[in-house]
Amino acid sequence: MFSSLCKTLRSSSVTKRCNSPQSILRCLSNIPENTVYGGPQPQNPSQRVTLTNIRQKHRRGEPITMVTAYDYPSAVHLDTAGIDICLVGDSASMVVHGHDTTLPITLDEMLVHCRAVARGAKRPLLVGDLPFGTYESSTQQAVDTAVRVLKEGGMDAIKLEGGAPSRITAAKGIVEAGIAVIGHVGLTPQAISVLGGFRPQGRNIDSAVKVVETSMELQEAGCFAVVLECVPPPVAAAATSALQIPTIGIGAGPFCSGQVLVYHDLLGMLQHPHHAKVTPKFCKHYAHVGEAINKALSEYRDEVTSGAFPGAAHSPYKIGAADTEGFLQALEKLGLVGAASAAADAASKMEAQMK
Repeated sequence: MFSSLCKTLRSSSVTKRCNSPQSILRCLSNIPENTVYGGPQPQNPSQRVTLTNIRQKHRRGEPITMVTAYDYPSAVHLDTAGIDICLVGDSASMVVHGHDTTLPITLDEMLVHCRAVARGAKRPLLVGDLPFGTYESSTQQAVDTAVRVLKEGGMDAIKLEGGAPSRITAAKGIVEAGIAVIGHVGLTPQAISVLGGFRPQGRNIDSAVKVVETSMELQEAGCFAVVLECVPPPVAAAATSALQIPTIGIGAGPFCSGQVLVYHDLLGMLQHPHHAKVTPKFCKHYAHVGEAINKALSEYRDEVTSGAFPGAAHSPYKIGAADTEGFLQALEKLGLVGAASAAADAASKMEAQMK
């Protein structure tokens, strides 16, 4: 029966380029290529970053790179650049939605961002932030939220903030549910109500010790890495030394296992006064994309206003002379004399521009 099917398929136009039985099967839309999960374009395990890869880099002492992304284009850029971890951060609340804090963004909004990023980033390990109010009430709530981030958002792991007992318990419960977790200590933006704003942590003895102890508690809960945000370098160095899992620094100096920055911040993309006030001091601008964007938009506005754009070079769709004449006659028969005159004038002008 299979032999008969192959002969039939070989004679069809659909499979002219399919020469072997195996290649013929791959031409069938419902037959996956050689992969456990199926699908026409399976992930390449040798190219996808996994927890194993992250742990191996950490053991070898190789720095780990992490950058945030919130949509398909930014995810593609991270993928192309070879970034290790792509974080769909709740910082989207500020840099994408324009809020002053990370608190307003909802789980449903985060899931939209996660799905877009998952479509664009095929190589990095994908991590989704659990937004404020979606994991604090109970371990069950935390697990349910984390499950949605993986199942509906397409993420590989989640990140949650804080080191309060309830957060540690939540992290432990999520890990026990079979979901990889990154912890987050130091400045935790979701806790600005308690912290009194976006304030650095670890700047006195008690606070510094707390950063290290909380990091160790998150490790004990099963986290595979911990983000250290806005703490002095010696504190970050102590935490990194005390832990057996990677630390990812952001405003924490050079002694962490890796670094993370916000996509818009490192590109110098946000030039608007609102964003200027929330761009952190620790961020290095590797480009000034915002200036280029503003310049391009201003030039576009000026050229449209002056009539310079679009010219012949950017009006690529042509109608032949004979068809133009027939079109004009058809318009006149319909009584659309003004429209025929406008079309004739446009054809004349475009022809002049092409000379």
